[in-house]
Amino acid sequence: MTSGFFAVLDDIVILMDDVLTMTKVSAKKTAGILADDLAVNAEKSSGFSSSRELPVLWAITKGSFLNKLIILPVVFLLSAFLPSIILVVLVIGGIYLSFEGAEKIVDYFYPYEAVSNNLKTDFLSEQALLDLENKKIKSAVLTDFILSIEIIIIALGTVINESFEIKLIVVTLISMLATIGVYGVVGLIVRMDDLGYKLVQASKGRKNSLYFLGMGLVNALPVVIRFLSLVGTVALLLVSGGIFVHNIPFFHHFLENIPRALRDLIIGASVGFISVLLVKLFRKLLRFNRKV
Repeated sequence: MTSGFFAVLDDIVILMDDVLTMTKVSAKKTAGILADDLAVNAEKSSGFSSSRELPVLWAITKGSFLNKLIILPVVFLLSAFLPSIILVVLVIGGIYLSFEGAEKIVDYFYPYEAVSNNLKTDFLSEQALLDLENKKIKSAVLTDFILSIEIIIIALGTVINESFEIKLIVVTLISMLATIGVYGVVGLIVRMDDLGYKLVQASKGRKNSLYFLGMGLVNALPVVIRFLSLVGTVALLLVSGGIFVHNIPFFHHFLENIPRALRDLIIGASVGFISVLLVKLFRKLLRFNRKV
């Protein structure tokens, strides 16, 4: 009886050792997409009043966890029975990401077609603010859904030859850690100014190191948010371009003589601008038909 117990314990130790090893491998493979995920979601979680930043971030985080709970079983089932469908889902998600990235660029030059993320909300009604908030939350959760698919599929690919138990534990760990890590860092970023104000108050009016550090954090936040907005837009195009290059044969050798990141950016932007053009044409046709 005792020997049987220790045999089971030994199997558990071996399993966890394999899990830790493969988790490290998966983490390295998904590091790039996690960095892009951080940039995109930090930009999407900003632009709210100070009192609403954490509630909005919590709503997005809960949506991210729900995304993982939906995606994990579906990806495992599809990889076992319909692996070709995963490719279709990835490409459709890539088109959406490229569209969103290109649309941000278009809206920057033609802001009359969209509500800017940096819109001064002082003149909006309470209902308009709530609608804007809900719209940004839905957009962030949808983007997280697509990025989560990419993260989970990459993580699954690193353990594809392992036992089912290792696949399940490693992929689940990576997906959960992705949400906790990404949104934990995002929470720190969007609360930089509050920390800065507290440090300034702690200085008690004296211009010491606390005061300058606090003012530095307060003044740095708008710069960081603008920078993350830029990085987030580029990340959307890079991720989508990477999806197309890796999963569509036509793009495998397209512009292969230039740096990989630049190639992904060009392909993602090209697909994105074409998507934006098609969507705008479709919307104009709908408006024209309504008038007729």
